[in-house]
Amino acid sequence: MNKSIRKPKGFTLIEVAAGLIILAIGLLAIAAMQITSAKGGFFSNNVTRATIFAQDKLEYLKSLPYRGSDLSSGQHSEGTILGTIFSRQYTIVEDAGNSMKTITVTVQWTDRGNHSISFSTIRSK
Repeated sequence: MNKSIRKPKGFTLIEVAAGLIILAIGLLAIAAMQITSAKGGFFSNNVTRATIFAQDKLEYLKSLPYRGSDLSSGQHSEGTILGTIFSRQYTIVEDAGNSMKTITVTVQWTDRGNHSISFSTIRSK
């Protein structure tokens, strides 16, 4: 009579520990990606808001009369936009023939460093 030797079924403690270590490394990587994603989303939100503030001011300036006081040559600072972290300024540069003005609107903010976004257009008489 041959008696077969039964092999134990299941996992050893070392196999379970190795599996848990691999799982923990994977979960830590996912957590790091979540943090990076949240930071990226926050920065993207700020860029979107700055773009809206800059475009809004640019459209307003384009709608003014060509000789309006808000369109006088030079740099015009509005300071911080109420209730936000953004500050806005615009620059008007008139060409030598006084027939065109270059309008540049810049919005700046500080969030883990200084950031800014600018838009320009040319306005003619």
